[in-house]
Amino acid sequence: MFFLIFIIAAVAAFVSWQTMRINPNTKGSANISLMVSLGAFVAALSNCFTVIPAGSVGVVDFFGTVSDNTLKSGINFVNPLARIVKMSIKTQELKEVMDVPSKEGLTVQLEVSVLYHLNPEKAADVYKTVGEEYEGIIIEPQFRSVTRGVTASFEAKALYTSEREHLSKIILQEITAATAARGITVESAPLRRVTLPGGLSASIEQKLQSEQESQRMQFVLTKEKQEADRKRIEAQGISDFQKIVNQGLNQQLLTWKGIEATEKLANSPNSKIVVIGGGKTGLPLIFDAK
Repeated sequence: MFFLIFIIAAVAAFVSWQTMRINPNTKGSANISLMVSLGAFVAALSNCFTVIPAGSVGVVDFFGTVSDNTLKSGINFVNPLARIVKMSIKTQELKEVMDVPSKEGLTVQLEVSVLYHLNPEKAADVYKTVGEEYEGIIIEPQFRSVTRGVTASFEAKALYTSEREHLSKIILQEITAATAARGITVESAPLRRVTLPGGLSASIEQKLQSEQESQRMQFVLTKEKQEADRKRIEAQGISDFQKIVNQGLNQQLLTWKGIEATEKLANSPNSKIVVIGGGKTGLPLIFDAK
């Protein structure tokens, strides 16, 4: 539209310049008309180019006919009569605080988000079939419906414990299946906050505390049992060692060891008195002479 206005203005100013330049009295006005004509022409020419910002694509709408080829970010040459619709393909967040049912029929308040972005390859289809406000038409209703449907198959305890990660993955899978064909790519669906009814929250916390205490006692018992087994094995090893030593000792070995010790003492340079045949074993008795 602006392109046509600028072209008409440029032609009109050019014609006016042609008319006035012949008359010397209107020479100054003719120069003004020429400048206006050139300015309008430059403005019309600028409408043949458009700049698509980073993180966006341009959809070309030529009087209701939408091109399947979208414009990439940067400077693009376009039909000056076409309307360029710039659509963001950046990651966007939709946050919802909703009351959802649990498997037991309880109402739980859930704060959950969904991160998504427009598929650039399907931007033209989304514009043709849905329009620029695709978030409120596709994302929001599907997100709410999927979340309520998924939580209805989980107990309230699951929303409050580690099962929430599993719940988040199921929500992500189902909302992805519901929106992928419509040109929306869902990245994640994190659960931010779960608010249970007051009495239920306290009872769940008490139950979790009891389970943790039971697990702690089980650990202590297991540790004590392992320590008792270790001591039993150690005692058995000492007993086996003593049996082996006792079986290897006899009177002849002891006598022989006594003779060896007597020889070493007798050969030492220290003063001593040796009495032959002393004691029950018949081994020499050695007395220090000091």
